[in-house]
Amino acid sequence: GDAYYLRREIAARNGIDPDQIIVGNGANEVIAFVVKAFCQPGDNIITADKTFAVYEWVATFSGIEARLVPLKEERFDDQAMPGCVDSNTKVIFICNPNNPSGTYWSKNTLINFLDALEGRQIVVVDEAYAEFVEKEDYPDGIALIEQYPNLVVFRTFSKMYGIAGLRIGYLAADMALADVIRRTCVVYSVNAIAQEAARACLRDDTGHIARTRALVRESRAYLKEELSRMNLPVIAGEGNYLIVKLPGSDTLAYRKLMREGAMIRPMTSFRYPNHIRVTLAKMEAMEAFVTALRKTLNT
Repeated sequence: GDAYYLRREIAARNGIDPDQIIVGNGANEVIAFVVKAFCQPGDNIITADKTFAVYEWVATFSGIEARLVPLKEERFDDQAMPGCVDSNTKVIFICNPNNPSGTYWSKNTLINFLDALEGRQIVVVDEAYAEFVEKEDYPDGIALIEQYPNLVVFRTFSKMYGIAGLRIGYLAADMALADVIRRTCVVYSVNAIAQEAARACLRDDTGHIARTRALVRESRAYLKEELSRMNLPVIAGEGNYLIVKLPGSDTLAYRKLMREGAMIRPMTSFRYPNHIRVTLAKMEAMEAFVTALRKTLNT
């Protein structure tokens, strides 16, 4: 019920105690664990306006105010967010790298942000796409927990490891913080097959991450060039995706592209109207998408 063996493998890879790990039924559940553990009506959480919407949704559905700080140059605004903090602010959610913009905070930016808060709020850093990042200044959030006991780090097996349908994610935190969060957990929410699949992901990686990073790198470069030829603005940071601004409706483009066999994500729900998010995949799929998009834009 408590993912005993999986927690030990995750902990061993990160040099922490297994009791600092809490496994949940996907990222959505571990977000709910944190909100339930630290917030009550009258409190608020802070996050960005254009990011993974579940932070906002979980808070709002729980009767907690969600304060949304606009992105600055498509990234979380580390200068503006502290100005929104008050005595009722309990949790700050940072998606690093951000979904969908792909921008990220460097290690120095994150450390300076944590120092400025002086431990007064819980800071959640969602590293769902961390395995895709190749930048040397990208921080390892788990390695910072010992220095910052108010830090909680989310990770998942849904993205790089591709087992989203099995619904398995986890958080890492200081021992005392993890103990508080664990009291809000749903018992037996993560099935045994998902746990074994996650363990296999950790044990049996024979170059999968390196190959996937190379694939993403190649696909990103190809799409940026092709979309530039179409005069379409692109936001392409880290992660296995990029977003494209279209001359018209993203939801209409979604329907047209589906008829051509290409599925993308409309971005209106992310507060990026007339944008679409494209997952970076094998070159065959990227070429098919470009062909479909050209046809769509010309109809």
